[in-house]
Formats: sequence, C-alpha cells, structure tokens
Amino acid sequence: MRIGIALDYSGGFREGVERVVELEKAGIDIAVVAEAYSFDAVSQLGYLAAKTGTVELASGVFPLYIRTPSLLAMTAAGLDFVSDGRFRLGIGTSGPQVMEGFHGVPFDAPLGRTREVVEICRKVWRRERVRHDGKHYQIPLPADRGTGLGKPLQLINHPVRERIPITIAALGPKNVELTAEIAEGWQPVFYLPEKAHTVWGDALAAGAAKRDPALGPLDVVVHASLAIGDDVGERLAWAKPQLALYIGGMGARGRNFYHDLATRYGYGEVADRIQELYLSGRKAEATDLVPDELVRGMSLVGPRGYVAERLAAFAESGVTTLLVSPLAADPRESVRFVEDVLRLRPA
Repeated sequence: MRIGIALDYSGGFREGVERVVELEKAGIDIAVVAEAYSFDAVSQLGYLAAKTGTVELASGVFPLYIRTPSLLAMTAAGLDFVSDGRFRLGIGTSGPQVMEGFHGVPFDAPLGRTREVVEICRKVWRRERVRHDGKHYQIPLPADRGTGLGKPLQLINHPVRERIPITIAALGPKNVELTAEIAEGWQPVFYLPEKAHTVWGDALAAGAAKRDPALGPLDVVVHASLAIGDDVGERLAWAKPQLALYIGGMGARGRNFYHDLATRYGYGEVADRIQELYLSGRKAEATDLVPDELVRGMSLVGPRGYVAERLAAFAESGVTTLLVSPLAADPRESVRFVEDVLRLRPA
C-alpha cells in the first residue's frame, strides 16, 4: 500500500509545500493537491515540483467542466515536464453547487464528458493531430459553429510521457463503472472499508470486465484522517465539520452525492437530519449529529495497534494508495503521525 498526503485546499500554501518537502524525506509516495473554490491547484503543484525530487504529485481533482479537454492535457503535460515525469492527472466532475454557483457553468452529462475528456487527453499526449467528433466536444470546431478556419493541431512540445496516469473521482455506480473501465486510478470520497464492496463492488466489476489490460490494475486512492496515540480519540470530532458540510450542505435536497453515499452506507435517517439542520443554518447542530461510528470507520485515529488493524482493513478492501490528513496540533506532530503510519502500513 502506498502512503501519501492530501493537502487541504483551505490550508496555507507555502506551509503545505514545506510539509510535503519534509514528508518526502520520511518516505511518502505521493502528494495530492485539491482544488475547489480556492487557489487553483496548478500553481501549488508547480511549486511542489520545484521543491521536491521523488514524490509523485497529483491533482485531486481538477474539475473537468472549467477547463477544455485540450487545456487539461496541456496542463498535465506541463506539470509532468516540470516534475520529471512525476505527475498524475486527477479529474472529476465536482458538483452542481461549485460548478454552477462559483464558476457559472452548467453541470451536465458527467459520464459522457468524462469519457470524452479522457480520450482527448490521451490523443494530445500522443501528439496526434486532435480530431474529436463527440456529443459534448468537437475538435476542430465545426464550420457551422465557428469561422471555419480551425484546423486539427498537435501539441507543439514533446511530453515526457505519452500516457500520463489518470485518476477519476467517482461516487455513483455508473461513474465508478466508467472509471474502472477507462482510468488508471479511482478516487472515491468518504471511504468506509467494510461497506465499500456492498456499495461499489458491482460497478467496479462491470467496469473491469471492459477494461483494457494495458491500463494495468486499478489504483484505488482513498483518503483517511490520521492521529496515532493513546489519547487522540477526541480528535474524531475534528473531522466532523467536513462531513457535515458535505452530507448536509454540498447540494440541495435530492441532489447531494455525499448525502446519497451516507444513505447507501446505512446512515440515511441521520443524513436527512444533518442536511435539514445544515441547510437551515444550524451547522453546529448538524456537525454534532455526525455519528462517531461513521467517522471512526473512515479514519485512522487511535493507538498504534488499532491503527495497524484499520490499515489492514483498508488494504483488504482493495485500497492501494492511502492519502492521510493528520489531525494534528502542530506541524511536528503532523509529521510524526505520518512517519508512524509509514512504519505501520501493510507490506
């Protein structure tokens, strides 16, 4: 199992990079930079590429609606170049609240757009003259929609690799099936190892049945909060505000992917109440309702022996890359937690 660090998009820019530099020396395998309605992830990834030398770098994730497929491919190729072949392109659809509420672009056709984006990116990296006549993207733009002057072009530069690994963030069954079919990696959110097969097993199997063997095994990239010690149990509460935000506030009633996931995990009744409270502005009450059992199952919080058992549970469920977010009081404690988990991880 690979161990990596997930940088918080609301955290300090330089401080996060300094922490990755230190953790690279400790032996982490990957650093993932999130992007929401925050600083863009490209800036921080470029900065990380200049400050590090061995750790893999990844976007986690670039929302595909706000960049053209060709721009995504160009950006990935540029980041792969400045990092000497250490970049992994993480993409996803995000959700309607961010896409429509912050970027002002329609949230539509997530499956079709994802498939076409992946196809176009791989053409760009192979330096083909890009021709794509899809339902959602047409390259070159047809004459009846433009000037008629557009001609197929190829990337000017020669990428370090003609196949940059792609990880797709996906939650719904159809999205997960598509990911297992076409991507090198899959990044679910709020992953509960004991329930993962029940929720996603059929979709993963259906996608794997159509998967090109050249893609290799699917890299399952999962996030977990981390705190190791005999007296860290109360830090489970530190992870609750984010869960409350996503389950309760990331979308409207009937259109919240994270609420749907909590329901599929068996927490539908409490998820409804969290959403009701959050959307009415009672955020503290919503946070208090997040079940300890749910947070504990998705986290690595507790004594060393317990954390070792949870790491084994994640590995047994199919996780191949584990991204940790230390629930730490200071940077030194954060580094110590990661060093400990590196020693505890399954072989």
